[in-house]
Amino acid sequence: MELSTREDIEAPLDQVFGLATSFERLERQAMRHGIEVTRVSPDGATPDQGLSWRASFYYRGKAREADIALTRFDPPNTMVYTATSGGLDAVTTIDFVPLSPMRTRVGLKVEVLPRTLSARLLVQSLKLARGNIEKRFSIKIAEYASEIETRLNRSA
Repeated sequence: MELSTREDIEAPLDQVFGLATSFERLERQAMRHGIEVTRVSPDGATPDQGLSWRASFYYRGKAREADIALTRFDPPNTMVYTATSGGLDAVTTIDFVPLSPMRTRVGLKVEVLPRTLSARLLVQSLKLARGNIEKRFSIKIAEYASEIETRLNRSA
């Protein structure tokens, strides 16, 4: 199953990419949403060397864990994350495209790949609710883009 969306942000590419690669800030933000995040990559590792995390969270009343790795880092154009949780693999691709000196388009694509029968059943149920999931996904990404825009315009 694949979800994708794109949002335009009124800010320069380098600032948007800089905020998207502020990994400490992203870790704190995940923790504020109830996700326990632990960086497992070596101290001092840089994004181009590969960063990785272990996340613990509750989903549908059960404790879950996910291993997340930054598998591709091409500044300031693309970042690719790979996450593995149970029988699911998810590949998230984030593309940054400058539309003008003060406008950046951010494209986000998430591909969920089941590896077990139970994961296939979960993905099949997600496909049945695809319209609702796509709508919620787009709204959340639009809210996040608006937050980035506000943060960058406030600091300018």
